[in-house]
Amino acid sequence: MEIDTVLWSRLVTGLTLGFHVIFATLGVGIPLMIAIAELIGIRKKDHHYILMAKRWSRGFVISVAVGVVTGTAISLQLALVWPNFMKLAGNVIALPLFMEVFAFFFEAIFLGIYLYTWDRFKNPYLHWLLTIPIVAGAGMSAVFITTVNGFMNTPGGFLMEAGQFVAINPVQAMLNTATFSKVFHVLSSAYLTGAALLAGIAAFAMLRKGVSAYHKKGLNLMMAVVLLFSLFNTLAGDVSAKFLAEHQPEKLAAAEWHFETERGADLILLGWLNAEHEVIGALHLPKVLSFLAFGDFNAEVTGLNEFPLDERPPLLVHYLFDAMAGIGFTLLAVSSLYFLLLFLKKRKELNLNKWMLRMVALSAPLAFLAVEMGWFYAELGRQPWIIRGYIRVEEAATSSPSVRILFFVFLLLYIVLGTICVLVLRRLFNNNPAEVEIEKWLKDHPDNKAEKGGHS
Repeated sequence: MEIDTVLWSRLVTGLTLGFHVIFATLGVGIPLMIAIAELIGIRKKDHHYILMAKRWSRGFVISVAVGVVTGTAISLQLALVWPNFMKLAGNVIALPLFMEVFAFFFEAIFLGIYLYTWDRFKNPYLHWLLTIPIVAGAGMSAVFITTVNGFMNTPGGFLMEAGQFVAINPVQAMLNTATFSKVFHVLSSAYLTGAALLAGIAAFAMLRKGVSAYHKKGLNLMMAVVLLFSLFNTLAGDVSAKFLAEHQPEKLAAAEWHFETERGADLILLGWLNAEHEVIGALHLPKVLSFLAFGDFNAEVTGLNEFPLDERPPLLVHYLFDAMAGIGFTLLAVSSLYFLLLFLKKRKELNLNKWMLRMVALSAPLAFLAVEMGWFYAELGRQPWIIRGYIRVEEAATSSPSVRILFFVFLLLYIVLGTICVLVLRRLFNNNPAEVEIEKWLKDHPDNKAEKGGHS
């Protein structure tokens, strides 16, 4: 039986990206949370926040290690699985790929210094300053690799002659029209997801072990960050919608099941399609799509029927888009409700309200699900192109039947990596809970009555 190498190529890359994005998101989001916690701990002279930074940095190192392996796998797959893509675009994307590696090593160097210099400086702010290059390096890694994805959606910075890219300007290719909206969305979602994870861990610990000063402070801090970046992420979504309306109208139309070009277009939520591509059971928000796309309720939105059948994205991206946007607004609602309760001076009720804590704990996996849905929407929404307008996916994929074996090799690798990661993190934190570290610190600092009161 003939092997569909294009399908297996997609499966290999989809598997790798789906696994890697978890650790890439942590790699970008967690350093900022560490920096915030340590800074607050120094300013308030509160050991709870310092301990948060220490414990979070330990877990962060594990995620970085796994991220390095999966990131290397992606680089390997570009050459093995998509050789024609690299043959055409390799000279264009070489610079951002190199800069992404440089940013990672820049981050890794300062991360090593940061981890091994706790309590080595008389002035604690000097140690905190080490978080700045770590946060910057992590963020720049995301920026450089996102410019590659932006280039694939809105290619530029070259001329096309005899089927080849010539007169290449790699900087112009990096600064393509998609870069700003994509970078904004990637960074805001990474910081949001990192904060949601740490808030969810604190809420889960409070559900299991009861309220403690350490977890309550961590929860309040991270929920504030969740609220802030939920707002930024909503703004990023709006910027992305306007970008799509102007530069990738077929992608927006597929996501919204908007088939006919019209003014005052409705926003379609949920629902399903029948055999005639009629939308059934959906929620229609009158004229909202026009407003989201152009800031005008009566603006004209291009319909999917304007594009050839073989250039239309798969219509299932509607569900991916709904899931991503729905979770984003859910995180905004949960964080807003959390602080509404605090504002109403119901701190005691909040701490004992298991439903609120359950919602916060559930927000963590939901945030990661939104990131996954967002990236699958980004990739599937570009179909059938791997570089929009220049080369299709089936033209870029390998023709080697060995790609099927490659899928199972990487699947086994990720199962092993994921299992080891979970086991190491469980052993790292379960065998050394925060309460034990706090008690040890209190014994070493018996005169710190403020900390004693905070812990009790």
